[in-house]
Amino acid sequence: MTAVPARPTVDKAILDLAEALRPALLRTSRALRREAQRAGVSALDAQILGAVKKHPGIGVSTLADHEQMTRPSMSSHVKRLEAAGWIGRDAASEEDRRRVGLRITATGQKALDAIRRRRNDWLAARLSTLSPEARAALAAAAEPLTRLAGDR
Repeated sequence: MTAVPARPTVDKAILDLAEALRPALLRTSRALRREAQRAGVSALDAQILGAVKKHPGIGVSTLADHEQMTRPSMSSHVKRLEAAGWIGRDAASEEDRRRVGLRITATGQKALDAIRRRRNDWLAARLSTLSPEARAALAAAAEPLTRLAGDR
């Protein structure tokens, strides 16, 4: 029988907060993924496009590491996005012509804009139903949640 690792000692209030936040964050994340799919793009495609936009010239291997995927899997996704015209490849430098950097194309940027617009519209519609106090609480939580998630 495999031993279960010991649970780290954490304050009960922190565990209660984790229990309260986890389902809300998961449901929100699922809903935002659905909005990407409604824009005609998978959540993974949106994630890859966003990463390439944020890091122009990134290589496939670095992108795979960044997105915590295997390199062959990332290579397949990049080839598919390239075939769709959403990602382009450029020689990264004169010194190492074998290394190829990725960039988002104008078509890829339009797809990314459509995803962001749908996601923002979905979220704004729900935020508008909340009280000003609740919206202020969420505004205050945005930065700590970004830190919690680890801004990749």
